Amino acid sequence: MSDFQIYLTLAVFAAVILIIAFNLLDMAVTTLLGISALIASGVLKPADIIAAIDTASGSLLLLFGGMVVAQTLSNTGIFERIGAIYLQATRGSGKRFLLLLVALVAPLCAMLPNATTVVLLAPIIIRVAVALEVDFVAPLILTAIISNSAGLLTLVGDPATFLVGSSIGMSFGEYLRTVSLGGLIALLAPLPLLPVLMPALWRTQRTLPPPEAPKPIERPAFVVLALMVLIVMVGLFLFGDRLPSPIVPPTAAFIAASLALLLIEAGRSGSVEGIIRDIDWKTLMFLGGIFVLVQAITKTGLLEALALHLYDWFGAALVPVALCLIAGIGLLSSLLANIPVVAASIVMVKAYLVTAEVVPEAALGAHFSDWPSATIAVFVAMMFGATLGGNATLIGASANIVAVGVSARNGRPVRFATWLRYGVPITVCQLLVSAAYVLLLFFWADR
Repeated sequence: MSDFQIYLTLAVFAAVILIIAFNLLDMAVTTLLGISALIASGVLKPADIIAAIDTASGSLLLLFGGMVVAQTLSNTGIFERIGAIYLQATRGSGKRFLLLLVALVAPLCAMLPNATTVVLLAPIIIRVAVALEVDFVAPLILTAIISNSAGLLTLVGDPATFLVGSSIGMSFGEYLRTVSLGGLIALLAPLPLLPVLMPALWRTQRTLPPPEAPKPIERPAFVVLALMVLIVMVGLFLFGDRLPSPIVPPTAAFIAASLALLLIEAGRSGSVEGIIRDIDWKTLMFLGGIFVLVQAITKTGLLEALALHLYDWFGAALVPVALCLIAGIGLLSSLLANIPVVAASIVMVKAYLVTAEVVPEAALGAHFSDWPSATIAVFVAMMFGATLGGNATLIGASANIVAVGVSARNGRPVRFATWLRYGVPITVCQLLVSAAYVLLLFFWADR
């Protein structure tokens, strides 16, 4: 690649990120225009695009399957029933409202796409806030932050965690044993801050009206079958790699999506066309495009150069490298989409580990899985930084953007500064406890 093509690639990538950050053009359109410019200039070849899509396929398939299952669950009517139960469970207390919000959002977002889950749960959060006569902006922001944080509970909870985990051959079970405890700690870390960040809401106490009789579920059999589809998907996540023909999480999500669409067709509850139409295709297209742009960045060789700089700065000392990754990727993920940040960082970190002679050159290949335990902590640091960094700003994660859009449609636009007031202290707290957990991983690796 010529110097001109290297500068052009960097300029296009930077332009795409800035245009998206300042909301000057639709993010999918911006990404496609950037790819088109690189194709026209000869930077990207058909083989590069195929390679990028091959890398992205797992994350995209996982998201697609989760979206289909979530849309199917939304047709059951159980979320309306959950909303009524949630309201009564608060007993009119703002404190209970916030704590139960965490308990409601986290389990769903550990298995389903965060942005889709926010779409499903936001009406419930708003309804309960209105009943308690409190502003729903802060609870919606907390909903998005918890949804992003809960992505650390499982390998499939967030595209960033899956991207890093799959790049090193980490199974669902290995993730649960190695990362999930740290994810739970990071998820619970903001709870002591809630009385400080949301004092009026925390102290709120209202008298609730008598509960209304719940509407009967019209199609109970459909509800049971839809929940069984979710159970099948989760079961395959947990145990699919132990089958005679191992099933990886993206394949499990695809199987669950197929069963969900069959259920919609056979049960006549909605339509397959409606489910497919309501899939967030724009986000999927955007993420696929970002992978293509990262492939162009990889071709420049700059990531390998940055890996050499890491080696010059730290040598083979993995602990400071991991801590720098938590801070650096966390900062970048608060300003940029975490997927491209992670995709680029994986290439850089693998090149660094090879340069430091911690792993053989074969580690640069797609199917290397013989990682020393100390290197796992470095990759876990990347997961924490990418997943939690997006909580800091309004544009840091797709769930944030969804929550802001829902708030605006309900008459309460959210300003950038408003989000920062909640997002920054929570993110700093989460990254600090994550750093402590990564240090523990290094300690366990040395024993």
